[in-house]
Amino acid sequence: MERKEFLRTLGAGAAFALSFPCLQGCSKEDGNGGNIPIPTGVDFTVDLNSAEAAKLATDGGFILKDWVVVVRNLQGSFVAASQVCSHQQYDQVRFISNDGGIFYCDVHGSKFAQDGKPLNQVDSSQPKPLKIFNTELTGDLLRVFE
Repeated sequence: MERKEFLRTLGAGAAFALSFPCLQGCSKEDGNGGNIPIPTGVDFTVDLNSAEAAKLATDGGFILKDWVVVVRNLQGSFVAASQVCSHQQYDQVRFISNDGGIFYCDVHGSKFAQDGKPLNQVDSSQPKPLKIFNTELTGDLLRVFE
């Protein structure tokens, strides 16, 4: 049985249910980028005693808040960077423990140092730095701001 016949026998609803995840997954590579704006005007606080901040209790832990990756790096200091990658503006930047702790976007493999400096060239375009935000710890309140 050919694919077309198989899908016809399942009906339109089942065919859509089976193909929708693929369409969603494939859309990241459309060549136009994520087109998510890099965050600006950032100024928020995180209560380090809150459930929201539980992952920040451990070195290497991070949380996502307001398009920002807030990190407790491997040295125990707080660092904050744009969750939106400077390469093609997808919101997939995370913190990983490789190479002493780096920011990494899994869409195209972009890597950034904790100061935002690009660590690799993923295509022929000139790498741009990742936006880094200021952090300030007062007691148990961590302020992230521009």
